[in-house]
Amino acid sequence: MRHTVSVADMKLTTSGEDLLITHSLGSCLGVIIYDAVASVGALLHVMLPLSTINPEKAVDNPYMFVDTGVPRLLNECYKMGAKKGNLVVKVAGGAKIGAAAQSGDFFAIGSRNVTVFRKILWKNGLMCKAADVGGTRPRTLSLDMNTGEVLIRSDGQVTAL
Repeated sequence: MRHTVSVADMKLTTSGEDLLITHSLGSCLGVIIYDAVASVGALLHVMLPLSTINPEKAVDNPYMFVDTGVPRLLNECYKMGAKKGNLVVKVAGGAKIGAAAQSGDFFAIGSRNVTVFRKILWKNGLMCKAADVGGTRPRTLSLDMNTGEVLIRSDGQVTAL
C-alpha cells in the first residue's frame, strides 16, 4: 500500500507491502529510518530546524521541527521493535528553492535543518548512511519496504540513495 507523508508528518510501517513517499522536499528534510531485521520503516517530512520559535506548535505537532520530530521518529521506531544497531538512516532535502535561491537565502532554513539533523544523530550515536541535501532542486523521496530501496526523484531523474 502507498502511504503519502505530508509536510510536518510522519508515517511508520512494519508491512513489507508498503511504500512510503513524500513530495516536494525543498528546504524541508525527508528522513528515512529503516530496520530490515525488525521490518520497521518510517519517513518524516520535517519543515523547520528549531521548535523554540513556536513551542506550542511543537507540542501540537512535533513533526514540524527537526529538534522535536527526529527524536520522536526514533522513539516511535524503537517502540515498533527497531534496534539502534540495525538502523539505516537516510536524508534528502535542505535545498534553497525559489526566492531563497535567488536572494542568498537569508534565513538558510535548508542548511540549518541539515545541521540540526546531523547534531541530533551525533547525540544519539547514529550515522547517516546516505544524504542528498542542499542545492536548488526539489526532491521526492520514497522507501520501498519490500526491498529497503530508497529512491529520489528530481528533475525527471530517479536515483537510489
